[in-house]
Amino acid sequence: MENSELIEKFYTSFSKGNYKGMIECYDDNVVFKDPAFGELKGERAKKMWEMLLSSKTSGIKISFNNVQVTSENGKANWTAKYVYGKSKRKVVNEVSAAFKFKDGKIIEHIDTFDLWKWTKQAMGIPGYLLGWSPFLKNKIQATTKKKLDQFIEKS
Repeated sequence: MENSELIEKFYTSFSKGNYKGMIECYDDNVVFKDPAFGELKGERAKKMWEMLLSSKTSGIKISFNNVQVTSENGKANWTAKYVYGKSKRKVVNEVSAAFKFKDGKIIEHIDTFDLWKWTKQAMGIPGYLLGWSPFLKNKIQATTKKKLDQFIEKS
């Protein structure tokens, strides 16, 4: 599979809620990073997508564009539109993704987005006041990693 097809498969699967299709694109030793989870490796990165898509609420919309690849690297932009939390706040998260490829698989995936912008949308006033801070970033990562640990224990 060409690297551009790999990225297309990854995000098409994502938009359809198909985590199995997504993780088929990952190498077993993949390294994933983003502001919400920090760094995840291998099976934990794969389980993160399973957790996110198995618990997603109806109405999430994923779109992607600007896919660019070489033989070793790639990038794409993607957007998630959904409601977050008990208060059902509308969130539009615009993400830039960078990839490294090896042997027809993704070996590194780094998502970058404005965490402060996300916290303002998802958390309202507390996110606006503290979303820029390392304190809140660390708290978010600790919470997401704990949820992932709990999900892995149950599965």
